[in-house]
Amino acid sequence: MWRLVDQGALRFADQISDHMPEFSRNGKGEITVFQLLTHQGGFPSAEVPSEAWTDHELLRQVVSDFTLDWTPGSRVHYHGTAAHWVAMALVEAITGRDYRDYVREEILEPIGLSDQIFVGAPEDVQGRCSDIHAFEDNLMVATDLNTIEWRSAGAPGAGGYATAHGMAAFYQMLLAGGVLNGTRILSPRVIQFAARNHTGDRVDHGMGMPMHRGIGPHVRGYTPTIRGLGTIAWPSTYGHGGAGTSYSWADPESDVSFSYISNCMAPEPWHTVRLDKISNLAHASIVEL
Repeated sequence: MWRLVDQGALRFADQISDHMPEFSRNGKGEITVFQLLTHQGGFPSAEVPSEAWTDHELLRQVVSDFTLDWTPGSRVHYHGTAAHWVAMALVEAITGRDYRDYVREEILEPIGLSDQIFVGAPEDVQGRCSDIHAFEDNLMVATDLNTIEWRSAGAPGAGGYATAHGMAAFYQMLLAGGVLNGTRILSPRVIQFAARNHTGDRVDHGMGMPMHRGIGPHVRGYTPTIRGLGTIAWPSTYGHGGAGTSYSWADPESDVSFSYISNCMAPEPWHTVRLDKISNLAHASIVEL
């Protein structure tokens, strides 16, 4: 999405229905890309059935039929996969390409990370994908998550696979203003704008605390607690979590990027407490010599 903004094909202020007219169904016509990506769209409970994972024409109809839980823009509430499915359909509507191909060809291949980050794992990579496991007797893990179908679908917001090295390198690209291995894929300005706190100290009702939402990542900010980024993180630190209690972040103050990847779906409060401790250890190791 950031790249499309850089190219002039999209504005964060655009209504999604500007590019996908059918998305205006069920009162969604005025939802903006900004609201979608800051988790203010109003449909956090919406789901996409498995038959639409790879049938993208069906997917576009499914997301267009989403119904609202509350008035868009009236609250912040993490949308899980719901907002990301819409973003996927939007990318495809604008580019006319399968979004998995777009991500690989326009983002990952140019910066040399196409063998470490996968959105839609091809057949020859399936053996490298770790199974996601439940935590003791916790039943959070659906069997669907460990299938070839799920891994190849590249479900946005939940179905990517990566190495920790690849994710840390990706965040280094962001810290470098959009350049990695001598190739630029993003402008410094779009990164600076997207990695800004756009929701202030409003509570994210899906997380139970302020999340300081950027346009994609979230930011440490100044509240006493934060999820995943580390309590002692520099206020401008930004990043995002993943399945299996994983987190990656970038610290613009020190230019350090960090990625911790696990394949165990841990429940709360252990999930948040563990990630806070791990990120704090990483931040504590950053010293000026």
